[in-house]
Amino acid sequence: MPDLIRHPDHLKLLDSGFRRNEGKRPLSTLYELIRTEQVRVDINVMKPAEVESIEIDLLLEAVFRRYGHDFRQYARASVERRVRQFLPKAGCETVAEMIPKLLHDEAFFEQFLGQFSITVTEMFRDPFVYRFLRSEIMPVLKTYPSIRIWHAGCASGEEAYSLAIVLKEEGLYDRATIYATDFNDAIIEKAREGIYGIENMKQFTQNYQLSCGARSFSDYYHAKYGAIIIDQALRRNITFANHNLATDGVFTEAHLILCRNVLIYFDKYLQNRVLTLFRDSLVRGGFLCLGTKESIQFSEVRDDFRTVDERSRIYRRRL
Repeated sequence: MPDLIRHPDHLKLLDSGFRRNEGKRPLSTLYELIRTEQVRVDINVMKPAEVESIEIDLLLEAVFRRYGHDFRQYARASVERRVRQFLPKAGCETVAEMIPKLLHDEAFFEQFLGQFSITVTEMFRDPFVYRFLRSEIMPVLKTYPSIRIWHAGCASGEEAYSLAIVLKEEGLYDRATIYATDFNDAIIEKAREGIYGIENMKQFTQNYQLSCGARSFSDYYHAKYGAIIIDQALRRNITFANHNLATDGVFTEAHLILCRNVLIYFDKYLQNRVLTLFRDSLVRGGFLCLGTKESIQFSEVRDDFRTVDERSRIYRRRL
């Protein structure tokens, strides 16, 4: 039996060589020579990176079919980096070794899931965004008798609490509900607790002041045992819940959606899926706030929004 050709590029290389040597004979003749064993191909020429790519494909498919978490449309470079970073933690030498452990060990899967959680966040990150929300968006939200806000990809909750502070200072908190969601139950629980390292307070306080905070930032937390705990009154109107942007549907009918610095980890297909989900989850005239490195400019829903502030990446769904 002839050896199998394991990569389509091999056919290209064979074809080019065949044409140089044989002149005008068609590519179909090459296939016939392979079938009759007159041409043999070395099956060991596949590069290690190509093998690893297959392993990662199989791993992502296994995770989706076993647990329902779909990372198949995440940006490939980000996926590969995160999988490789997890290998030594998993005690595995190859990606393939991880697949049986992921399928049969749920605790191991929770560790793996943490590797894919986007946890880079801070209170009042990008203060100019919160200044704009305060000065331009809150006056519009005041026209609604009740306000629904969806913070998608909330991670450990710092920005959800930041928004709650803005609502409180603008007199809107009591008629507002914030739905803060993420796909990782462990990180949602951390957000729900509202406990953060006291070493972050200098940065958080500076961000709050730059966002035009109206009070002392220390009014919103109390310190205990080297940590700070967000005031219970701020947590009252925040509902933390599990929602997976890659697989789940419309979450609520919101007046404002924030999803900051999450789309950059998705490929084009998944970005369009999520932006369509946000459009369908907004009331007409509702606002969408993305991360400063994200945009709807080249998306399938760009015509459904108008730009409110390009720097802050704030858009409004057309009426």
